[in-house]
Amino acid sequence: MPINQLKAGTFLSYLTIILNSVIGLIYTPFMLNKLGQSEYGLYSLVASVIAYLTVLDLGFGNAIIRYTSRFRALNKQQEQHEMFGMFLIIYTIIGIIAFLIGLVLYFNVENLFDRTMTPIELHRAKIMMMLMIFNLAFTFPMSIYSSIILAYEKFVFQKSINLIRIILNPIVMVCMLTLGYKAVAMVVIQTIFNVATLLINCWFCYNRLKIKVVFKRFHWGFLKEVTIYSFWIFLGVIMDKIYWNTGQFVLGVVKGTTAIAIYALAIQLQGMYMSFSSAISGVFLPKITSMVAKNAPNSEISNLFIKTGRIQYIVMSYILVGFIIFGFDFINVWAGNKYRDAYIICLIFFIPLTVPLIQNIGITILQARNQLRFRSVVYIIIALLSLGVSIPLSIKYSGIGCAIGTAFALTLGQIIVMNIYYKKKVGININLFWKEIIKMSIIPIMFCFLGLMINRYIELNSYLKLLVGIITFSIIYLPCFWFLSMNKYERDLFYKPVKSLINKIKK
Repeated sequence: MPINQLKAGTFLSYLTIILNSVIGLIYTPFMLNKLGQSEYGLYSLVASVIAYLTVLDLGFGNAIIRYTSRFRALNKQQEQHEMFGMFLIIYTIIGIIAFLIGLVLYFNVENLFDRTMTPIELHRAKIMMMLMIFNLAFTFPMSIYSSIILAYEKFVFQKSINLIRIILNPIVMVCMLTLGYKAVAMVVIQTIFNVATLLINCWFCYNRLKIKVVFKRFHWGFLKEVTIYSFWIFLGVIMDKIYWNTGQFVLGVVKGTTAIAIYALAIQLQGMYMSFSSAISGVFLPKITSMVAKNAPNSEISNLFIKTGRIQYIVMSYILVGFIIFGFDFINVWAGNKYRDAYIICLIFFIPLTVPLIQNIGITILQARNQLRFRSVVYIIIALLSLGVSIPLSIKYSGIGCAIGTAFALTLGQIIVMNIYYKKKVGININLFWKEIIKMSIIPIMFCFLGLMINRYIELNSYLKLLVGIITFSIIYLPCFWFLSMNKYERDLFYKPVKSLINKIKK
C-alpha cells in the first residue's frame, strides 16, 4: 500500500469529518428553523424508511474491495475484470428489486402512518419517498465504482470528491430553503449531488484506473464464495439498520413527527460521533487483507488493533468528555429548548458506543480473515432483542426509551460478547488493550467530574459563552492528556506533521 495514500486518506477523512460536522452544526439550526419540527421529523422518517432498502447491497460492496485487493496482490488481472462484470450485473438486478420494493412502500404510506400524520404530511412523504427510491435504484449499479477506487487505494481522489460535495451541498440547500422550498427540495438536491458523484467515480475508474468490465464468463463457483463472505456482512448491515433507523420508524408509528424530530437530531449527532472513529479504520481493509494473505502472525495484527484503538481513543475521549460537559447547553443554544431531550438520548448512545468505536479495526480484521459469521449472528440476535425492548419503552418514554433499548443491545453484543470473541477466537490481546485504555482514561474521567461540578454554577446560554468554555476546557485538557495519557509514538504522530508544516512555512 502506498503509505502516502494511507496517511493522506486518513487526513482527508478527518478533514472531511471536521468540515462536515462544522457545516452541519452551522446549517442544522437554520434548516430546523426553516423546516419546522414537523417537516424535519417527516423528512427524517422517510429517509430512515428508505435506508432499510440499502441492506439489499448484501455486503457485496465490501466483497469488491476485499477480492479486488486480493486479485491485485496476486496479479490476476483477468479475474479482476470478470469480477467487475459479474458485480455490475448483480447490482443492476438489485437496483431493479430495490425500485420495486420502494414502489410497494410508496403505495402503502397512508396505511403505515395515517394515524400520526396529516393528509398534507402524507402527500409530501410520498413525493420524498419516490425521489429517494429513484436515488437508491440508480446508486446500486453505480456503487461498484466507489468500491473499486477504495480497493485501488485512491483515497485522496475519493475523499476530495466527498469534500467538494460536503461544501457545495449546504450552500445549495441554504439557497433553496431561503427561497421557501421545504423538505422535498432537499431530497431533489441530494439526488442531484448523488448522481453527479457516482458518475464522476465511474469516469475515474475507466479513464484514470483504466479498469475493464468483462461480461465474458459468469463464475458461479466464485460467486458462491463471495456470497458466503458477503452474507455475514449483510447480516451486520441489517443490525446497523435496526439499531439506528428503526427508532424513527417506531416513533413514527406510536408517537408522531415531533418525537421523531428530537430522536433524529440525536441520531445526527451520533452519526457525527461515529464518523470520527471510522475515519481511521475505513482505510485499513486493503492493508489488513494484504497482511492476512501474507500470513502475518497474530501478535502483529493484535499490536495493530491496540495501536489503532489507542489513537481512536485519543479522539473519541476528547469528544465524549466535551459533550458530557457542554452537550446540554450546546443543544439548548444550537437547536432550542424543545430539543433538550436529545442530550440524554445522545449520552445513552455515546457512552456504550465508544467501546466498539475504538475497536472497529477488529471488524476490518474479521472481514480480511473471512471470520464475520459469529459477529453477524450475534448482532442480529441482539438487534432483534433491542427492537423488542425498544417498542414498549418508546410507547412509555418516547425517544429516551427507544435509546435505552439500543444502548442495551450495544452493551450486551458489541462490548461483552465481542470482546470475549476477540480474545478467545481471533487471538487479540484484549487484556492488554483494556489495560492501555484504562491507563489513558484517568484524565478524561477526572475532567468529566470536574467539568460537571463547575457547570452547576455557570450557565452557558450563548454561542460566545460556549466557545469560551470549550476553548478553556481544551487549553487545560489537551496538555494534561498529551503528557499523562499519550505515549511517545502517539505524540510524534501528531507532532511531526505540525513540525514539518512549520519548517516548510519557514523555508
